[in-house]
Amino acid sequence: MAAVSLEITDEFLKLLKAQDQDAFSELVRHHHRQMIYVARGIIGEAQAEEVVQEAWVSIYRNLIKFEGRSSLKTWMLTIVSNGAKTRLRKESRQVSFADVEASLSGLSEDLFNPDGHWSKPPPEWDISSPDRLLEESQLKDCIEKTTNSLPEQQRAVFVLREIEQQALEDVRNILGLTDSNVRVLLHRARLKLMQVIDRYQETGSC
Repeated sequence: MAAVSLEITDEFLKLLKAQDQDAFSELVRHHHRQMIYVARGIIGEAQAEEVVQEAWVSIYRNLIKFEGRSSLKTWMLTIVSNGAKTRLRKESRQVSFADVEASLSGLSEDLFNPDGHWSKPPPEWDISSPDRLLEESQLKDCIEKTTNSLPEQQRAVFVLREIEQQALEDVRNILGLTDSNVRVLLHRARLKLMQVIDRYQETGSC
């Protein structure tokens, strides 16, 4: 489901800082989709593309200033996050956490402890390993379709944490959420994906 990771070598970074068009196009190709997820999670779908386009302009202009204090990916995601938050403030809008509240109300009380951790482990899958599940192209498509249908903040948290492997602290900072909000959104997304996988095992369809 995730795109092949782009290796940021010293040579590639030098090309980016020199504003090499081919290198920058490769960067956009690998990370545009993730940046859209982040923007949608903060400001919604209607303005996400415009925010991301503005972020790419800022990234292109400021790559020369990148000092490597974080990964390049985290630096870029922070730029798009800040852009989305600035746009939100300018429009005097506030991020709605209705998705978080819906997640909390929709969870069975026996699934999670008050601190947001599992009170019991997820159900076992009748297959030797998750890797074998992911080898099935039909299930891959099903999981991707489900991920794309998640509410915006759920999707942003899930993609950043589970697909992009960002640290929880980075996810919190990029999206401007609290630790508890991140945990709830992530648990809800994981639960949804597990339900899809369980249904796929039982029925062979999404």
